[in-house]
Amino acid sequence: MSWMLRIEHQTLYRYGDEVSASYNEARMTPLTTDRQMTVESRVEVQPRARSYRYLDYWATVVDVFDIHVPHSTLTVTGTSVVETTEAPSQPPDPGWDLLTSEAVLDGCAEFLAPTAYTPAAPELVDLAVDLRNGWGPGATVDAVSRFVRSHLTYTPGATGVSSSAVEALNQQAGVCQDYAHLSIALLRAAGVPARYASGYLHTGKDARPGDTVSGESHAWVEAWLGDWWAFDPTNGVPVGERYALVGRGRDYADVPPLKGVYNTGSPEALEVEVRISRLA
Repeated sequence: MSWMLRIEHQTLYRYGDEVSASYNEARMTPLTTDRQMTVESRVEVQPRARSYRYLDYWATVVDVFDIHVPHSTLTVTGTSVVETTEAPSQPPDPGWDLLTSEAVLDGCAEFLAPTAYTPAAPELVDLAVDLRNGWGPGATVDAVSRFVRSHLTYTPGATGVSSSAVEALNQQAGVCQDYAHLSIALLRAAGVPARYASGYLHTGKDARPGDTVSGESHAWVEAWLGDWWAFDPTNGVPVGERYALVGRGRDYADVPPLKGVYNTGSPEALEVEVRISRLA
């Protein structure tokens, strides 16, 4: 079954002092892949600015824009319509011989290496060994997903945007970003290539055309099992028609929805609103 989703993602920055210039990158445009097709998309900026679009190293669509007029607020709105498909079955277990082959170790090196968000900390490595416990790669992915979902309690505010997998493990709480980072760190330590996926989730499991939900950007995991397979450790389900993929990378740092610099030292306030509608 396929869904048609309309996504509106608005980010509003309020600056304490007037800003004379800012330089920004937005990653709000869903990808077209073998599982989804972006029918239309646009990114609008206030104050008005001309944007330039390119694909970054990870093949994520990036809209870049500079603002050179004084402004005290910045609003970036990404609007898109995406057709998605149902979740595929998990690939057959590829076996450790394939995952430890030179071709896989070389081709997936970036998704096996630790990062600041997914460090190779001793406690994570020991836990990964316990979870692997003689299982094949496919069963190890399932074990990691079950552990993370049972160990963490979804608690907004328990962690911050810069929190690592170790902090989430110790807090035993977090949000989808933390569920993804902890899963990725454990999978990599167990020898399974894993990458961070960012996008949107329509939370209505039985949504009908016309149903709209409010939410935020969502994060999940893609593990390499002879092919990339996506699962959501936060909700304990494969990634299917309710999900719209925007970007992939090693961790959150590779796919932030919006980042930039501006020439003021005053603090900023941030408001984010995401509305996702099922059209068909």
